[in-house]
Amino acid sequence: MIALDDLDRRLLRALVADATLSAGALARRTGRSQPAVWRRLKRLEEAGVLAGRRVELDLERVGFGVSVFLGVKLATKGRVSLEDFERAVSAIPEVQMVEHVLGLYDYRLRVVARDLSDFERVLRRRIMTLPGVGDVEANVLLSEERLPGPIG
Repeated sequence: MIALDDLDRRLLRALVADATLSAGALARRTGRSQPAVWRRLKRLEEAGVLAGRRVELDLERVGFGVSVFLGVKLATKGRVSLEDFERAVSAIPEVQMVEHVLGLYDYRLRVVARDLSDFERVLRRRIMTLPGVGDVEANVLLSEERLPGPIG
């Protein structure tokens, strides 16, 4: 674990809000020099705190108006069953996230679809036919607010 100071936290908050910011823009926002900010970012990258920069798509604007969280309970458990399921579910393009969880279900998936009938098609033809799938519970996302996280 790396100790974060105030500058680190300000840089991380700014990058969480907009990962496209350059070192120069970050320097202006934090009142530091560009080389100082660049060195600090490099340190955070080397420590594994910054694990990459991602583009966030507005899924609705590209035709995916429905997001559904699925709880998936496998009928059989074991290392091979888990690996088979993970490999198969990773090949489904509508599945945006796979989390192996502890609790009522074994996996939590985020699935996107054009509409509810498209989701039904994905569920019936792709997800329910995956190896080891037992019970599935769906929760349709109504709204979402992205929070900055624990950077404080």
